[in-house]
Amino acid sequence: MFLLDTDHLGILQDRVQPECQRLLARITRFPATAFYVSIVSFHEQIMGWNAYLNRARAITGVVSAYQMFQDILSDFVAMQVLPFDDAAGNQFETLRRQRVRVGTMDLRIASIALVHNFTVLTRNLVDFARVPGLAAEDWARS
Repeated sequence: MFLLDTDHLGILQDRVQPECQRLLARITRFPATAFYVSIVSFHEQIMGWNAYLNRARAITGVVSAYQMFQDILSDFVAMQVLPFDDAAGNQFETLRRQRVRVGTMDLRIASIALVHNFTVLTRNLVDFARVPGLAAEDWARS
């Protein structure tokens, strides 16, 4: 089973990045039920577009931001979304106590993946490699 990091999810949502074709070629080798996203990725995407919305001065920017909110919501409704639950929270705290040097959001995603024994799909292999016991692969570049 696989957990898409926010960046791999973004590649799929964008569809114009060259990495998208490589990623789709790998994904289609597995059943759709093998792929999940996390509520943390939803949070990251909403935060990004919320910042864009808050900076928007023209109505066209506001409309564009709200359209992205709608698109993100539609995407996540159609996917299997894993929660950041008590088990993930406990795993996160364990990793923090071990002083794993990874950003908070990535560490939350890693915690969810560890709890479920999933492989994280990400271009950010450097950071995710710092998490003990976590499997991570980059399907967008290879």
